[in-house]
Parts: sequence; C-alpha cells; structure tokens
Amino acid sequence: MLNEEEKKFIVQWERDRVKFSTVKSKFLRGLPMALIFSFPIFFSVIMVYFFSPEWYTKVSQNIAGSFLVVVLAVMIIVLFFSFFRMHFKWEMNEQLFEELKHKEKINKS
Repeated sequence: MLNEEEKKFIVQWERDRVKFSTVKSKFLRGLPMALIFSFPIFFSVIMVYFFSPEWYTKVSQNIAGSFLVVVLAVMIIVLFFSFFRMHFKWEMNEQLFEELKHKEKINKS
C-alpha cells in the first residue's frame, strides 16, 4: 500500500518527468547550484589575480595571461556540474517512480 506522500510523488513526477528530462532543463535547473559550487574557486582566482599579480606570476612561473584559461576551466566545470547533478537527480526520481509504480501494480493485483 502506498502512503500519501508516495502518491503525491507519483502524480508530481508523471506531470514533470518529460519536462525535466530535456538537456536544456537539466542545464538551467542545475546552474544555480553549479554557480554556488564554483563561486569560491572563481572568487579566489580573481582576488589573487587583481590584488597580487606579482605573487601569481612568481608562484606559477607563468605569465598573467593564463587567467583566461582558469576562467574557461571554471566555466566548463560549471556546465559539467550543472548538467550531471540534475541528470543524477532525474535518474534517482525516475527509479523511485518506477519502483512505486511497480509496488502500486502489485498491490492492485
């Protein structure tokens, strides 16, 4: 027998599963958490680059132009994290949905 919370989840997931399965939806829904995840990295790189550029070049043995590469790498991390986090959540919800539908089917029989 399904409890009320499980029934609400089934109704909600039947309504939203197709909408949340698109690549665009996964990127857009995962973007806020990915930005929060990458903000400390980006902030620390910017602080070092702008407030002590001589330390940055002395430590890294590179020219200060590698800043663009770091920013590009952080943006790639944001895109990767946003998509795969939401894809994982979608897969977990889909698995739970299938299990509950199976349980509901067994209880009706």
